[in-house]
Amino acid sequence: MDKKKMPFEEMETESQDMFDKPFNFIEEGGKTALICESSPVFRERVSNVLEKMGYYITEAATIQESLRNMRVHMYQLIVVDESFDMGSTVDNHVLDYIRQLPMNVRRNIFVVMLSIGICTMDNMAAFKKSVNLIINLDDVDGAGAIIERGIADNEAFYNTFRNAMRKAGHL
Repeated sequence: MDKKKMPFEEMETESQDMFDKPFNFIEEGGKTALICESSPVFRERVSNVLEKMGYYITEAATIQESLRNMRVHMYQLIVVDESFDMGSTVDNHVLDYIRQLPMNVRRNIFVVMLSIGICTMDNMAAFKKSVNLIINLDDVDGAGAIIERGIADNEAFYNTFRNAMRKAGHL
């Protein structure tokens, strides 16, 4: 049975040009975000919110752009539309790629999924989609406060775990 190749598997053969990196220089402690949104309107709205939050932003309009950027940079925040560059919510290749990351890498990325049909901050739906937070598209303009709360909740949740890992010498 032939398995359908995912876009990130097809990109294995693509050459990675050093000039194709999303950032030239980021100050120490700088926060980076990747926005994976096909709609220019929503991409701009999310970008404006994240800029106000102090993020260095890379915008991707296609799956290939987003996967190429994730290969050359480790983002602290990734915002991805549930039907990004697909027109369907069934398969999301960006989320598939993130799910396949080693857990020690994935734990350091806060993933926000934009949804048209799921309520903002629906934790059970976020768990099922393997993301940290869901924001309904109707709430995008308030995304700054929602993301800040989600990140604070995530930090509190993993605080004990990270302290134990530090004491064990693994961080």
